[in-house]
Amino acid sequence: MRTRMDTPLTPPTRAFLRTPGWRQIVLLTLVFSPVTRADNYFNPAFLSDDPSAVASLKRFEKGNGHGPGKYRVDIYLNGTFVSTEDVEFKAPANKQGDVAPCLTRVRLDALGVEMKAFPDIAALAEDACVPLATMIPDARTDFDFEQQHLNISLPQAAMKQSARGYIPPEQWDDGITALLLNYDFTGSNSWGDSVSNSYYLNLQSTLNIGPWRLHDYSSGTYDGGQGDGSASHWEHISTYLQRNIIPLKGELTVGDSYTPSDVFDSVGFRGVQIASDDNMLPDSLRGFAPTVRGIARSNAKVTVKQNGYVIYQTYVSPGAFEINDLYPTSSSGDMDVEIAETDGSKTTFSVPYSAVPLLQREGRIKYAVTAGQYHTNTADQDDQNFAQGTLIWGLPYGMTAYGGMQHSENYQAESLGLGLNLGDIGAFSADLTQANSTLADDSKHSGQSLRFLYAKSLNSTGTNFQLLGYRYSTQGFYTLDDTTYTQMSGYTIDTQDGKKDVEPDWTDYYDLYYSKRGKIQINISQQVGSNGSVYVTGSQQSYWNTDETDNLWQVGYSGNLNDVSFNLSYSYNKAMGQPQADQQFALGISLPLGKWLASGDNSDVSNPLNNAYATYSNSTDNHGKMTQSAGVSGTLLSDNNLSYTVQQGYANQGDGTSGNASLNYQGGLGNGNIGYNYGAGYQQVNYGLSGGIVAHANGITLSQPLGSTNVLIKAPGASGVDIENSTGVKTDWRGYAVVPFATTYRQNRIALNTDTLGDKVDIDNAVVDVVPSEGALVVANFAAHTGLRAMVTLMHNNKPVPFGATVSRSDGGNSTLVGDDGQAYLMGLPLTGELTAQWGDDVKEQCKATYQLAESEMNKPISLFTLRCQ
Repeated sequence: MRTRMDTPLTPPTRAFLRTPGWRQIVLLTLVFSPVTRADNYFNPAFLSDDPSAVASLKRFEKGNGHGPGKYRVDIYLNGTFVSTEDVEFKAPANKQGDVAPCLTRVRLDALGVEMKAFPDIAALAEDACVPLATMIPDARTDFDFEQQHLNISLPQAAMKQSARGYIPPEQWDDGITALLLNYDFTGSNSWGDSVSNSYYLNLQSTLNIGPWRLHDYSSGTYDGGQGDGSASHWEHISTYLQRNIIPLKGELTVGDSYTPSDVFDSVGFRGVQIASDDNMLPDSLRGFAPTVRGIARSNAKVTVKQNGYVIYQTYVSPGAFEINDLYPTSSSGDMDVEIAETDGSKTTFSVPYSAVPLLQREGRIKYAVTAGQYHTNTADQDDQNFAQGTLIWGLPYGMTAYGGMQHSENYQAESLGLGLNLGDIGAFSADLTQANSTLADDSKHSGQSLRFLYAKSLNSTGTNFQLLGYRYSTQGFYTLDDTTYTQMSGYTIDTQDGKKDVEPDWTDYYDLYYSKRGKIQINISQQVGSNGSVYVTGSQQSYWNTDETDNLWQVGYSGNLNDVSFNLSYSYNKAMGQPQADQQFALGISLPLGKWLASGDNSDVSNPLNNAYATYSNSTDNHGKMTQSAGVSGTLLSDNNLSYTVQQGYANQGDGTSGNASLNYQGGLGNGNIGYNYGAGYQQVNYGLSGGIVAHANGITLSQPLGSTNVLIKAPGASGVDIENSTGVKTDWRGYAVVPFATTYRQNRIALNTDTLGDKVDIDNAVVDVVPSEGALVVANFAAHTGLRAMVTLMHNNKPVPFGATVSRSDGGNSTLVGDDGQAYLMGLPLTGELTAQWGDDVKEQCKATYQLAESEMNKPISLFTLRCQ
């Protein structure tokens, strides 16, 4: 039953309803009220005695009624979020029925509709709107106007059969042509009893053209001191060309790179490789750089090498440290870590880096084929030609078969293995490699190597066996790397001013007589209650013809109790040839100083006290050397992107007092840090800069350190706008910014924080979704409008434009509704343009108004002016 409200309105009621702003409230209630029903009728006489003064409200008679036009909506397909994009809603040609979204056959194909099953749809023009309800049985669309959600429901029979999370390759974006440079600079200057300077520069550049990526990776070091001269070394690590091969779900590499580590040990090569890229698969079909831990006795310099190259260098405070943001040069290869203390002593150890069991889903084939020269950073090894091929095949019943071949002039190896998914027991793999080798002394050897790998997460007990591994090799087994040495034994050292009497470090020795025998690796973590966890990592390598072994064991516990965080760690390190093991204990405590002292709302991150912590650390080695320090650390600024540390310490055995202070800033144009520390007989300043430089068609944009895949935000005119979920990132003075470390072949949601838009800026779309391919620089376009905030009065035939009319703009900016007395509020309005008002479906129920304003209007908080609409 339709309820009509035809009772004449009393004068007081009319006066009340004509109160300024009241009619906007009524209109908004009509639009957004969830209790509005199609069988209710609203009499426009409530708004005005003159029917011509009120726009047609027929579209608001239904709860979700809205007018035709383009809306920025969140699209959901069968309850799953797809994307945020502009969708045009159109009225039926006969003007009977509801306004409906215009979904073309191209868009439906991208949504996953099986077009072959609907020839009538395939016959439509690309830009034609598909009538879903008539062409696809049981299909429908529902638009939640209040939430701006477009819900599309399609029967499963109409969809292509694809894996959950699948994104079709047609949506992958190879990005734009650009030149990217990533830089990382660290330096230190020391003075006191001696003077020394140390600098490190890491440069990674990439040229992107379509799907092609040309990479170059170089680094340099400089060390100098009073009386010892200076030494500098520049290393060109690699240059290589890459691109994806979509039909093969793989990646082509030409130049300097590294072989996969699944079957054989990873080795550097200069040549050609094509290998599977699991990132191209959806998450539902997909089956690691390690964490480096250590303990420093002073304000030490930590250097990490892989395959002979320096890949990381930083400065740490006394006590236990953790490095979890390594950018390895290959997918395998042990990490060599050096801790250089301020007293000149050095501690070195190796962190094993291997893969977990090789399991693949049933039917999945993972492959890699490589041909080229063995490539290394030392003069002791030859650049031998070699070829390698590996294959991993997912079989039924949770099994995976894998194997490979590796051949050069002096080496031939074949490997076969099998992986098993044991369900609740875990994952296990075993493989056997047969190798025939010719060494530097022309001696020939034959041997076998047997490897076991195991991984398991016990969620019920909180135990995570990240990796348990064991390898046993017979006396005649050697690797391809071993056969490239030009001598049976030797060592390499870095000399200063050509000095030859420098004692080599124990890690620099190699002796092929001591071939590897057995190796065990352990990496286990265990949750202890709800407030702590313990970890155990370690490895032991034994050799033939000697009882000595390489050992590295680390045990740690971390937890919290009543807001107090603490950690305990122990490290044991001994290598073959090293006379005595290095053992260290460390204790760290962190107290929430700000939380205890701050008053008011402790959740207010802008209060600097809420992010302040008191810290204490203590480290002791097996030589009786103890170092302890206490201090304060925390973060500052609204984004918490400025961190600080101040510590005072003391060490026994004559070292006395020490101290350090540091600042680390994470900004939109790059990151910076500076620190000062002192101790017995020395003072030191260390500093660093890191970031990215991106050159593209629209200019040059500075950024934080780049990842392999990045997003360029393009919002011309919207300067200083924060990017959501990206600490310290905001648009520059031109409206550009770079969001690093995008996820490849996945939807990346890029959103602007509209609360940080300037007073003169309006934006059509605050969220953009992008799907970048590997190594791409994709563009997230945001339509920003810089202009006035204006209250415009529109007059038509000497009367205000009807209340509720829609006003659209010639610059494509957001539309708005007319309120009392023909007034419309507009943001980001340019100084010249045209406005179109529409209050009905008839041609006579619309008008246009052109305008041109003075430049001085830009200085006003809000502009007020009247336009004649014709």
